[in-house]
Amino acid sequence: MGCSMAKHLMNAGHELFVHNRTRSKAATLIADGAIWCDSVAALAPHVEVVISILGYPLDVEQTYLGDNGLIKHAKSGTLLIDMTTSRPELALLIENEAEQMNCEALDAPVSGGDIGAREARLSIMVGGNPDTFATALPIFERMGRNIVYQGLPGSGQHCKMANQIAIASGMMGVCEAIAYASKAGLDANRVLQSIESGAAGSWSLSNLAPRILKKDFTPGFFVKHFIKDLGIALESARTMNLELPGLSRALELYQRLADAGHADEGTQALYLLYGEGE
Repeated sequence: MGCSMAKHLMNAGHELFVHNRTRSKAATLIADGAIWCDSVAALAPHVEVVISILGYPLDVEQTYLGDNGLIKHAKSGTLLIDMTTSRPELALLIENEAEQMNCEALDAPVSGGDIGAREARLSIMVGGNPDTFATALPIFERMGRNIVYQGLPGSGQHCKMANQIAIASGMMGVCEAIAYASKAGLDANRVLQSIESGAAGSWSLSNLAPRILKKDFTPGFFVKHFIKDLGIALESARTMNLELPGLSRALELYQRLADAGHADEGTQALYLLYGEGE
């Protein structure tokens, strides 16, 4: 996703300095003119805006905080935008640390997967200072279409948790509907044709159910990263004394899927837990 998002910024005429822990993943950007930096500490002094999209909260923490982090080495006035799905409280910490160094920070997780990133139609959920959001909006508009300011720091992450909670139970429904249709002897493709435009319709049903029917479990979004997201959401819900049984069940099923060796497949691989998919 990050490579596609960065390419849109290059196409808009922005000069790009890039870093990735695996340099080969930035090869196409470098070939198109992006400037490689060996570390985030080396990158930070060159730029006015930093955008990160990483795997886990620990990655975000290591990238932004500490002696070798972005905040320590960024120029005064730098805008720091983390688009990772991460912990709301970490977004608050980064915003506080950035403010002390006269920098600005936004938490701006995204939804839309690999296709949304490639086609520049991501949903972007933003938390932070409203004036900072207004400054960053033209950048967001190069990567997404549905860009909504959610509130103060951490609000973007809370919104993304709500998004993942909705997807989690929805994916269970998609998989169970296909399994039921197949067990009943129906043509699941025809069933999908009937139900995707009605009350059962959803992004997952329209975009991921066809992949399931083709036995295509390649990742638009990794199972292992979805497990991370659901864990953060469940942890946040518990701190608010909120019981979410659908989320708990989805996390249990996805963990079972990962334990069976499917952590690096797409979220639609949940279907493999049902009899028809095995």
